[in-house]
Amino acid sequence: MPYRKTLLAQDQIYHVFNRGVAGLPIFASVKDYSRFLELVDYYRFINTPVSFSHLKKMLGEERKKILSGLKRKDETQIEISAYCLMNNHFHFLLKQLTESGISSFMANLQNAYAKYFNIKTSRAGPLFQSIFKAVRIETDEQLLHVSRYIHLNPSTGYLVDINNLPTYKWSSLSEYLGEVTNNLSFISKDMILGLIGGADKYRQFVFDQAEYQRELGLIKHLTLE
Repeated sequence: MPYRKTLLAQDQIYHVFNRGVAGLPIFASVKDYSRFLELVDYYRFINTPVSFSHLKKMLGEERKKILSGLKRKDETQIEISAYCLMNNHFHFLLKQLTESGISSFMANLQNAYAKYFNIKTSRAGPLFQSIFKAVRIETDEQLLHVSRYIHLNPSTGYLVDINNLPTYKWSSLSEYLGEVTNNLSFISKDMILGLIGGADKYRQFVFDQAEYQRELGLIKHLTLE
């Protein structure tokens, strides 16, 4: 069982990412992407009372009561500033709010999703490539650049044209630009928008320098290899 040699520090922000084992796809349908985001929204909270798979089997009112209770208390172990889901990997910008918060969140998320995906596709064995990677964000400039890197992934991966980037449903960019494409809202975007000067400035920051995405010299740690 792989383990992390360096503990993640409380109140620090990390670029967290992982990919499918051997680079294989981890999302095969719209339902898969949606399930992953539902798991993100659920396991960001501290002390979730039941597993998500059990929650899904509950009657509507019972399930609604649990979710409403978690959101009313608003006790989370991580803060999510950005995310992007790609065919065979994902990226997050996460701030750790509690001791071992990121590790707890990621363990619950990856274990629950792997179980769902393996049952759905009749496969066995690990879904993700070893333990997730986490790189601490050290400066405000790095935070901005990494957020842009994350949000440009669908364009760099040739999934969408740069002009259609806000329509990509599996990224937080649309929420930053006020063009939300899903009904989940767990992104904390105030820090990044505050640093850049608002949504319009952030749009310009992302789109005017799209080619920066392909020049990784300034963000050498972003490789998924």
